Amino acid sequence: MKRLLFGAAVLAACSTSAMAETTIGVSLAYFDDVWLTSLRQSMQEEADSRDINIQFLDAQGDIGRQLSNVQSLAAQDVDAIITFAVDSAATGMMTKAASENDIPLVYVNKEPVGNDLEQDNVVFVGANDVRAGRLQMERLAELMGGEGNVAIMVGELTSSSALDRVEGVKEVLGDYPDIEIVAEQSANFFRTQAMDLMTNWIAGGKQIDAVAANNDEMALGALVAMRQYGVSPDEVFVAGIDGTPAALDSIQRGELAVTVFQDAKGQAVASLNAALSLINGEPVDKRTMVPFELVTPENLDNFLTE
Repeated sequence: MKRLLFGAAVLAACSTSAMAETTIGVSLAYFDDVWLTSLRQSMQEEADSRDINIQFLDAQGDIGRQLSNVQSLAAQDVDAIITFAVDSAATGMMTKAASENDIPLVYVNKEPVGNDLEQDNVVFVGANDVRAGRLQMERLAELMGGEGNVAIMVGELTSSSALDRVEGVKEVLGDYPDIEIVAEQSANFFRTQAMDLMTNWIAGGKQIDAVAANNDEMALGALVAMRQYGVSPDEVFVAGIDGTPAALDSIQRGELAVTVFQDAKGQAVASLNAALSLINGEPVDKRTMVPFELVTPENLDNFLTE
């Protein structure tokens, strides 16, 4: 492993103890995201427990800023870089920056759509988002009795996670010819945009029996709009993905019908494990998948106690 030169500039940049011998830089697409906050906190806790220096940088949803973040980390000669990409189709330059500096790179949650994983010391840790969409829609189809109208709230159109989740939803709908997609539109993973979108659907007279949202924040936004129009969650079943605390609370209140738990801690630990293995020259799978789990009122207690 490389050893840090404990100068003042490095000390100012580090998030944990100066005594740590390993530094890992992390570039996240956003800091102000519920699930990413859980990922970041879990990563910090795991790093602290292992005496690893970890430095987080916020790309603020900007591709250029994220590339600059990764280039900066590479210039600091960190031991490894972990990245949650702003755009899974715009990762090539980040991979190049890490590879040219011989720094291991772990992509977390959003798998690059290019040839990044063909490079040495570049791996992916995440979850099968198609599977998440399937789990979500299978449950909704049961609740709908196999017929009716479903609306799909899509996340960011540049996100492979969003597109894969929609693919999973549609795979299930192939088995249910009596369920029709009556709307499919992006709310960019944001609660406020989902509120506006659901408001437009309701005000426009859209007949909807269920909403399949690509994440919990959009699902919760849909529920807010429904409350404002007096639409009961017993009339329109709303499903999310991620299993955030707010979503679990909503299920407990009898509002959100279902979510699919995405293990932020599991992905955080697996990402750090992959980074450390690459640093040590140990073999690492090109893809490490952390399973999704369906959350319903029946098994909710299993997740509230975690």
